[in-house]
Amino acid sequence: MTRATRSPSLAISARARLPVIARLLAAGLIAGVVAGLAVAALQHITTTPLILAAEVYETAQHAHDALAEHAAPAWEGLRRTAATSVATIAVASGYALILLAAMLFSGETIGARRAALWGACAFAATGLATSLGLAPQLPGAAESDLAGRQLWWIATAIATGAGLYALLRLDAAPAKVIGVALIVAPHFFWPTPATPESTVPAEIAARFAAASLTVQAVSWVLAGALAGLVWRLVFREELE
Repeated sequence: MTRATRSPSLAISARARLPVIARLLAAGLIAGVVAGLAVAALQHITTTPLILAAEVYETAQHAHDALAEHAAPAWEGLRRTAATSVATIAVASGYALILLAAMLFSGETIGARRAALWGACAFAATGLATSLGLAPQLPGAAESDLAGRQLWWIATAIATGAGLYALLRLDAAPAKVIGVALIVAPHFFWPTPATPESTVPAEIAARFAAASLTVQAVSWVLAGALAGLVWRLVFREELE
């Protein structure tokens, strides 16, 4: 009489699959914290001074608001910087987790270089393409309808991401044609500002848009590269 035994391959496969989510979370969070700290420092010397300068021109504030601002304690600026840094770390962690999950789902080999390329494509979809119709805005800038802007941004990011995937990952010629169409189509429906006026000087607005896109690109690429690096280094034994 023979005793039934579990297949070694099935046991190894089950063991390999179970910790995937844990590895994904660990690598994403580690990469997100490191990338977020670096990007927060970059923001502090690029976009933050421009935001503070633009707030001077914002006409929506009343006189007593300005007095209250001057009366605020000295640590208010530190609190604001800390809150921005925490938010930046959270965003970078989200970027890293999204990239790792997308690469795992698509069967892509995860590494620093490949993950950085995926991060660059993600920036192209969520930052570069969307900025053609909705550039990063400062306080006091002219704005169109919020719901319309949100809908256009989401549609453009999804369409551009799908188009890039079709162009870079699919071999069929019709798929590549569809990819180009998906990338181009949203830009026939740009949202327009409700009013042409803006209290922010054009020079400051242009500098902020350029700085914001640069920071976003660095955040996506750095989060991806670090996530791929952590995945390969920390979990080398599991991968082998």
